[in-house]
Order: sequence, then C-alpha cells, then structure tokens
Amino acid sequence: MSEAMLWVGFNAFVLAMLALDLFVFHRDAHEVKVREALLLSVFWIALALAFNAVIWWWRGTEVALQFLTGYLIEKSLSVDNIFVFLVIFSYFAVPKKYQHSVLFWGVLGALVMRGVFIAVGAALIHQFHWIIYVFGVFLVYTGYKLARSGEMEVEPEKNPIVNFVRRMIPITSGYRGGKFFIVEAGRRMATPLLIVLVMIETTDLLFALDSIPAIFAITTDPFIVYTSNVFAILGLRALFFALAGVMGVFHYLRYGLAVVLAFVGVKMVLADVYKIPIGISLAVIAGILTISVIASLVWPAKAEELPVPPEATPDPFASTE
Repeated sequence: MSEAMLWVGFNAFVLAMLALDLFVFHRDAHEVKVREALLLSVFWIALALAFNAVIWWWRGTEVALQFLTGYLIEKSLSVDNIFVFLVIFSYFAVPKKYQHSVLFWGVLGALVMRGVFIAVGAALIHQFHWIIYVFGVFLVYTGYKLARSGEMEVEPEKNPIVNFVRRMIPITSGYRGGKFFIVEAGRRMATPLLIVLVMIETTDLLFALDSIPAIFAITTDPFIVYTSNVFAILGLRALFFALAGVMGVFHYLRYGLAVVLAFVGVKMVLADVYKIPIGISLAVIAGILTISVIASLVWPAKAEELPVPPEATPDPFASTE
C-alpha cells in the first residue's frame, strides 16, 4: 500500500468512526451519563489498542511501542483539557444535553489543527534538526509551568478570536436548542453555542502547542505521531463525561503530567547523545502517571483545595444583539 493510500484510508476510517458516534451513539441530543461515558471510553481505548496491534503486526515491536507511548502521553495530557472544558461549559451554562454536540465539532476541528501542526513540526525537524533542542527545552519549561500553575481561568472577553466572532456576527442572548446559527426576524444570528465552540477550539490549540512536541520526543514518524494523537482525541469526549465529576480527586495528576513533559523534553535534548530506549520511556511515563494517581487516592485533597468551576453567567451575550 502506498503512503498516500495509507493516509487516505486512515482518515476515511476516522470519519467513519465520527459518523458512527454522531449518527448512532448520539443520534438524539441527551445528557451523557457516567455509565454510558465509561462504556464509550472502553470502546475508544479498545479501538486504539486494536490499531496498536495492527501496527505491531505490520511494522514491528519498536514502532508499536512508539505508538503506545505517544497515545499514553496524549491521553494523559488530555486530562488537563477536561477541566478547562468543564470550566467553559459552566461559565456559559451550556445545557448538558448539548455538550456532546459542541465537543463533537470541537474534536473535528482539533483533528484538522493537529494534522497541520504535525505536518509543520515534521517538516521543521526534517529541514532543521536543531529544532528538536528547542522543542525539548520548551517541554521542560512547560512542565515547570504546569507544576506551578494554579486554577485555570476562562476569560472569553480577553480572547481575541471570540471578540472577532462577536464583532462579525450578532449573538442571541440565549440558547436556541443545540443550534449554532439561527435566523430570527429575517436576520442570521449565531447562538452562544458558537462562542463555546470557538473557546473549545482555541484552548485545544494552546494544548496542542505542548502535546505535539511531546510526541515528537517519542518518534518523528508523522504517521505514528498523527494516529496516536487522533485516537487520543477521539476518546476525549467520552473521557470528559466519565471524569468531569471527579476531576478534583486526581489533584496530584497535574504534577505527574509536569514530570512527564519534563522527562520527554530531556529525552529530546539528549537524543543525539543518548537515545533512551522506547521501552524504558514507556515504563517511566506509565510509572509516573500511576504514582500520581495512587498518591491522589491515598492523600486526597482537602475540600478547600478542590478546583471549583466558576458560576454560570446568566446572560453573557445580552448586550450583543
């Protein structure tokens, strides 16, 4: 199979999975309960592991371990996305039955953006080998920032893309079901759901700046980087609904993720001096994440230390009509 056909076939598969999700799993808008979310999470994880088995059969153990390590990193870093999504949904008081629809279109946009980022990153590394040192230092610094960061704030009024959308399109003062656009009195308007989608996309763009270099620390094979990203993103919505209510429980996970980012950054910087075997990298990353989860359960956070999403804004767009 040619490389072009491989990419086309994989993306066709992804689109088929998204269609299955939208038209079968979530044919009717409804609140996703924890049990349904857990079952969907198992489905997406099983699908990723099945693909990993295909990679092992097709390209061998080394590449299969690269995919698995990349998938684990992406899946872990997506936990940070979950709390931010929770904050955004709380801020805009998004009805629970429409949250999945917003995340679906958000994921679709994220897949496109990640593909562009990966293509650019691969081209840069191919043309300018020294860029791996820049990526490595950036990841170490990002890990440091993550360990020191406090509660994530959502400030739509300071988001330039959100402000641009609000200037270009009139926004209704309330939701109109699950619609992003609506025509009222002969006037085409956007609903607050569009602003929520824009917030989701821009925050994912920021997270991609951390996660994409982290995967390049594991492998520079664009297909493995892309597919590991895609499978992690496909399961993000189910993971959100499964964990949104218990995010505060894993209060040490942020520090574990910070150490993981620092580790892969160091791995990237040392790549020309000593290449850490992929098996050791996988064991270290899995061990760090496991320790941070166990520590969170053994030493639970105090009530006053738990992150609290902001109160819903009752009518955030009343002045824009």
